[in-house]
Amino acid sequence: MRAKIEERDDITSREMHALELNAEYFGVSRLILMENAGRSVALEIASRFTVTDTVAIFCGLGGNGGDGFVAARHLSSLGFKVAVVLAGKGKEISDRAAIENWTALRSLREAVSIYEVYDSTLIPDIKAKIVVDALLGTGAKGKLRPPILQLVRKANSMNAFRVAVDAPTGVDSDTGEVLNEAVKADLTITFYKIKEGLGNSKEYSGELIVKDIGLPEEFAKFAGPGDVSMVVNPRPKESHKGDFGRLLVIGGSETFSGAPALVALGAMRTGVDLVYVAAPRRTAEAISSMAPDLIAIKLEGEHFNPDNVSELKPYIAKADAVVLGPGLGLHPKTEEAVNALVKLVEDSAKPLLLDADGLKAFSRFKRKLRVPLVLTPHAGEYAILTGKVLPEGLNEKTADVQRTAQTLGAVVLLKGATDIICDGQKVKFNFTGNPGMTVGGTGDVLSGIVGALLAQRIDPFEAATAGAFVNGAAGDFVFEEKGFHMVATDLIDWIPKVLNDPMSHLKVRKTSAKAS
Repeated sequence: MRAKIEERDDITSREMHALELNAEYFGVSRLILMENAGRSVALEIASRFTVTDTVAIFCGLGGNGGDGFVAARHLSSLGFKVAVVLAGKGKEISDRAAIENWTALRSLREAVSIYEVYDSTLIPDIKAKIVVDALLGTGAKGKLRPPILQLVRKANSMNAFRVAVDAPTGVDSDTGEVLNEAVKADLTITFYKIKEGLGNSKEYSGELIVKDIGLPEEFAKFAGPGDVSMVVNPRPKESHKGDFGRLLVIGGSETFSGAPALVALGAMRTGVDLVYVAAPRRTAEAISSMAPDLIAIKLEGEHFNPDNVSELKPYIAKADAVVLGPGLGLHPKTEEAVNALVKLVEDSAKPLLLDADGLKAFSRFKRKLRVPLVLTPHAGEYAILTGKVLPEGLNEKTADVQRTAQTLGAVVLLKGATDIICDGQKVKFNFTGNPGMTVGGTGDVLSGIVGALLAQRIDPFEAATAGAFVNGAAGDFVFEEKGFHMVATDLIDWIPKVLNDPMSHLKVRKTSAKAS
């Protein structure tokens, strides 16, 4: 049975940005997408007007302006008389693909009139039958400022047919809200899928059509650098301790002390502000000696037991998310305590990640929770959770994981050669990682990454998707250095590299592709 995956007709601006990054990672560059977008705008205009009609294209300094540059080049090649009005100086163009297309356009100065408007007094007095708005597109957030604002007013004042590229400038493409003023388009040509807010702004969007720009639908199901970009939040200068989350990790036993420490260290490198590690006393003392950055909570007893639940109440209240299970052991009293602790976390309305022994204990009383729940099993743990062995094929596995996620109201991150992440509707496949990561502890690092993102109030599905990519990519960087002689702690130092520059993994991916 194939999984029935949610396929929406619309997309948010942040989802589209992530998809474009992922497309570049998987081999379809921004330059190709920009070429396809600009060409589709030019062809649509050519299908409605004759080459004797003049075109004025108002371009911004980002990717939307780049679409306009491409449209200008193609319209000029088709015989249209074209003027390009740039909102700023050419040297200020920020988008790499847009810079390349600006360079090409500047070579056509005899065929295309170019005006650089870095002050509103420089807006040319031009006349045109068609005005193309390629100023901001879906990048519009906040009130319009000069010279964009004056260019919007100029476009609206012209007796012309107005075409918006992707979204009318001044309209928030996610909500349809008009920021202060906006281009009143007769036609909006958007790409790949309709942007969520455009249906709420018909007065400004006008006729709305969607053009294909060569983005395969399958890419929307692949985890990539774009998914990482969605979960990395900027840190304002006025940030305080705790603003980026507090994570409580509960695990460890008289036998296992390393697992909860790996979770905690992975979370710290992901950027969470504070990590509490609750473990039986001896294990907690060992963890304290390993890493002074961690706050160890020493629980009474040799293993996690029901008496520990009340000890943890104040820490659950402080935490923004909880990871439960790594190295916990399966003592009968521990299973009883897990049930009680899950209820306490639920009553405290905190996101919960269950892994390893915590997940196994949960399988005895599994149910839908009232809080966000992420489960991170490998195939063996998944069999314990569901009571059945996973099927072999990827489609069959995905369908099974989807049913489990729906039944439990959870995000399931099934670890394997290809990770499957599913919330019951959406699905992502993650391809980072390598066979060296079968070494013990790499799954604990993954739990730390995802747990840290949950503590930073990231959507659970997005946290699991990004976490899978980051963990696997970190493992790939370690493999480049050390081959199969890796240990789990090696991954931890690579986490910041992947978070700060997820596209850096592209080089590793290309090397792997050549080797295969």
